[in-house]
Amino acid sequence: MTETVPHPDRGAIVSALSRRLFLAGLLALPAGCNAPGLGALNAGAAYGPVANEPFPIAGIDLSERNPDLLRQEVSFSGPYRPGTVVVNVAQRRLYLVQPGGRALRYAVGVGREEALNFHGDAIIGRKAVWPSWTPTATMIRAMPRYAAYTGGMPGGIDNPLGARALYLYRDGQDTYFRLHGTTEPETIGTAVSSGCIRLVNQDIIDLYNRVPVGASVVVLQN
Repeated sequence: MTETVPHPDRGAIVSALSRRLFLAGLLALPAGCNAPGLGALNAGAAYGPVANEPFPIAGIDLSERNPDLLRQEVSFSGPYRPGTVVVNVAQRRLYLVQPGGRALRYAVGVGREEALNFHGDAIIGRKAVWPSWTPTATMIRAMPRYAAYTGGMPGGIDNPLGARALYLYRDGQDTYFRLHGTTEPETIGTAVSSGCIRLVNQDIIDLYNRVPVGASVVVLQN
């Protein structure tokens, strides 16, 4: 199977994907994986309940989840340095570029409006654990119940940003575009009514632990 990950200035680049799924629930990744902890991803462990958190994170029922939506290492070629986060909005996928022509691929959900209003380069300007959240005016118009949180909603299990958030900055300014967790794991791989780029809490915690403040991010719309 071949995936196309376009570059904003250079047309299409090809990311060749190879994966196998063991019947026992183990995701066997291609030989030569060099990402920490992903030589053979135990999907049950990766997406099970998360301990040692301020708020409980439930496990994900893998029996009802498309294996293509699971975190995995893939072949990747493109003009991006290792450590770059590449978000392909149209494909509903996020790639963390690794050395040696590899990338970690995460499935994401995107907002129908917010996610389509941002593209190009940015950096991760700050990171937050169980972040607070303030809805935008667009979100409030789309979902009036959010008006109750115009002063902000503290971090917690019901917070739409989930367990972690990575805040994208450009030229030293907050773009108000975020990579974040979600309270609705069933929306991953889809376009939903509001929000930026959402990952299941297990995946955003993994990504949060891998990328530092200052990491480069490229958001592609096509």
